[in-house]
Amino acid sequence: MKERFSLMRERIGEISQEGLVKEPYRDFFVKTTQFILQITQVYDRLQEGWLDTASLQELEENNQKMYEDILPEHYAESYGNPAYAEEKLGEEFGQLLSFLYTEIRGMIVFAYENRLFDLTVAMELFVQIYNLFEDEQVEPKDVKEAVYWYVSDYSDEMVGRRVREGVDPDLDFAAKIICESDLQDLRYLYRFGEYITENEKAMAEFLNTLPREEIQAMARTFTEGYRTGFLMTGKDITKKKTVNLRFQLGFERMVREAIEQFEAMGLRPVIYRSAVHSVNKKQHHRIGYYGAVPNKQFEYDHKDDHALYLDHEFVQRKLRVLQVAYEQVKELANVHGGPACMETFGEIPFAPVTKKEACALSRHQQKLQVSYDNEAGQIVNRYIKGDERSFTIIAYPVKEIGSQFEEIFRETVKINTLDNQQYQKIQQSIIDALDQGEYVRIKGKGANRTDLTVHLHTLEDPKKQTNFENCVADVNIPVGEVFTSPVLSGTEGTLHVTKVFLNGLEYRDLQLTFQDGRIARYSCGNFDTAEENEEFIKTNLLYHHDTLPLGEFAIGTNTTAYVMAQKYQIGHLLPILIAEKMGPHFAVGDTCYSWSEDTPVYNPDGKEIIARDNEVSILRKEDVSKAYLGCHTDITIPYDELDSIRVLTKEGGELSVIENGRFVLEGTEALNAPLDKNCNNM
Repeated sequence: MKERFSLMRERIGEISQEGLVKEPYRDFFVKTTQFILQITQVYDRLQEGWLDTASLQELEENNQKMYEDILPEHYAESYGNPAYAEEKLGEEFGQLLSFLYTEIRGMIVFAYENRLFDLTVAMELFVQIYNLFEDEQVEPKDVKEAVYWYVSDYSDEMVGRRVREGVDPDLDFAAKIICESDLQDLRYLYRFGEYITENEKAMAEFLNTLPREEIQAMARTFTEGYRTGFLMTGKDITKKKTVNLRFQLGFERMVREAIEQFEAMGLRPVIYRSAVHSVNKKQHHRIGYYGAVPNKQFEYDHKDDHALYLDHEFVQRKLRVLQVAYEQVKELANVHGGPACMETFGEIPFAPVTKKEACALSRHQQKLQVSYDNEAGQIVNRYIKGDERSFTIIAYPVKEIGSQFEEIFRETVKINTLDNQQYQKIQQSIIDALDQGEYVRIKGKGANRTDLTVHLHTLEDPKKQTNFENCVADVNIPVGEVFTSPVLSGTEGTLHVTKVFLNGLEYRDLQLTFQDGRIARYSCGNFDTAEENEEFIKTNLLYHHDTLPLGEFAIGTNTTAYVMAQKYQIGHLLPILIAEKMGPHFAVGDTCYSWSEDTPVYNPDGKEIIARDNEVSILRKEDVSKAYLGCHTDITIPYDELDSIRVLTKEGGELSVIENGRFVLEGTEALNAPLDKNCNNM
């Protein structure tokens, strides 16, 4: 591999001096060559130990230089921008060369991780395509074929490595940085190879000002939530040996404490970077650890780059590769406990621009993607069993949220540590009322057009059974919701929100219409035409499915979080993890119990939660490929857009849980106290 790397490096150096490729393509190859040589020079310096001696200013300048071409201020004239690439290179080659440029940019992190294979094959692809353009009669199909076989031939290594990263604690590049660095010296941030801004540095600086006892307490909330998740679901955590930590750079001091606390439980950390290779990405989502996002539009523009190579043969190959990869690490996968995720909020909201020049999946490819996701989910579950794993999620603000960051941070810590026992008792009052119902009707007010009736499961033995889980702060922090998996048949009506952020994207005037618990129609107000809006929803919310079922109905009870959002006017910045606790929410996709429906779950009062299935998930008994959708997206109606939540009994009676955005059920009065206090302070 070293020999191949040296040969490619030498050849690319020659390309920079040649004039064999004519314009308009010459400019692309010259600029991309310059970038590759820049990264190989960085690679040399890294091997020589430059990170140990470089000043903070040198590290900042190098980091900026590596990422500057795709930053928003330069993106209009970057080949990473498919619109610019098509303008300069033509419709036939614009997408292909923009893909190549994007794949090449992955060399940054591979240089930092000393992954010579990944560096070399990217350079070989570049030289192969350059050679094609030496012939003025080059055809787009030849370039596309080169891309196809690059992804297909190397998927064994790329996908295989990604699978191992998810379960093998000995792949400890990030863990070593976190555990062995002086975290007071912010130069450590530049060891990851990620893009670093003032936001990450300021976050690390802030955490460095807190006493260790406070950091330990914050980490304890996180790690104990994970342990309690196993306990509450009757799963044996002692069978597990690893836990996957996911976070954004800047939080290393808390992550280090979490690592120590997990190790005290017998769990070693598995920490992997968000995917870099196109073949491993899931649209624009970042799963793993990551730094600042240099340009969200760039990532959105390339979320469907796999359209260049996605066909039936490739899907079958990737599934075979995935199966073999998990078989090779099956012992490690068997003792993996699942993810512990530290989310952030406060970043500037992102409303994407959909570009016609960007790659997009055809209808046939959308079906192929759905098929792949379904079968891949089955493979993963065979090795990391859903009924044996757990998770936890917690969220904190980042400095980018504004001048009141420290106040918001303290408020968030308070929200994350609210009294579980108090909420458990209050929520039991809500569950007792809900369990008397056959349906629940939810109505919006003002501009909110929601009018949705949710069908509940029948309790055969109400003394021993319940429909709703009493959810306090364990896997899902902060405290504050009761949730169920509804019966789809008879679940009808409209869900509407005026504005919501889902998976990092803004939706304006989002409306979903349900028939028998499945999405029948959908619309939003993001774009000028109904067609654009529908395509946006189908791609980013339905994940190319023709429809999705209502997998969850829940009532959020964390009015303290809602008041914080109102006080600081940050409701639009909160992650779904907190937002879902601030009103009723509805998840489209899989149920909350996907892959573990047959594991009995009990509330603190001893009643078994029997609503673990719906008419889709139960299909696993006949054909597991029809039972799971591979997605679960929560959509919340905030209290101020909520008119009422009423339980409808079989006898025709009604029980009110919420009226005019306030809890009115006996036993829930304490939930209104934060709302009243907020009103008095306004």
